[in-house]
Amino acid sequence: MKNIALILSYDGTNYNGWQVQKNGPSIQESMETAVFRLLGQKVHVSGVGRTDSGVHARRYVANFKAECTIPMDRLPYALNSFLPEDIAVSGAVLVPDGFDARFDCTKKEYAYYIYPSTLRDPFHARYAYRYNYPLDITRMREGAQRFVGKQDFAAVRSQGTPVKSTVRTVFWCEVEPVDDLIRIRVCGDGFLYNMVRAIAGTLTYVGGGKLSPDDVSAILRAGDREQAGPTLPAHGLFMNRLWYENTPELASFRLDA
Repeated sequence: MKNIALILSYDGTNYNGWQVQKNGPSIQESMETAVFRLLGQKVHVSGVGRTDSGVHARRYVANFKAECTIPMDRLPYALNSFLPEDIAVSGAVLVPDGFDARFDCTKKEYAYYIYPSTLRDPFHARYAYRYNYPLDITRMREGAQRFVGKQDFAAVRSQGTPVKSTVRTVFWCEVEPVDDLIRIRVCGDGFLYNMVRAIAGTLTYVGGGKLSPDDVSAILRAGDREQAGPTLPAHGLFMNRLWYENTPELASFRLDA
């Protein structure tokens, strides 16, 4: 049995997230079906993160174990022939038997895109959240810095799967203009349910004047979800970059670039 890591990307619009769901299609189900059709083997494809319904991934890593004689440089082409157009495998590599896409990832970066405009743009509709009011990026940047560090993020998470601790480390939280969009990039060692979308919602409140940067610190100390900004829609969120610092087999794919 070979342990095979895949590098892929996907548009999450038509899926109920990564994980197999009873009530609709998932990325994981599509991947496992593609492997079965190609190799004739039922496998479990383990993913780096449990992205939610409608969330996209520019870079994503998954792995599975199977008997496979197809060369790794040809495997992406073979798998893509069995995948829908909105999921694409761009690389495959053999990794050590103990490698797991989720547990071997040391940090992840998500990006959230906001389109500040009173008018719709059909080319942003699937990939950015339209905000009707002006946003002050300088204020948003100041507010973003309050999320950096090891602290309790209970105030910016939705109720979901119970966790032992709501303490996480955010390495950076940056706000920057990208063409006519505003991009919020958050990198951490792990994320709570809807955490990045709630951070983005809180920063829109800061940029719009509903909250001050100092309010962000107070909200985090209070740990009260009601005080923070809204959880913004899933379609503006992308899994953006990944770090596998102890897996040299993945270095050539530049997942952190």
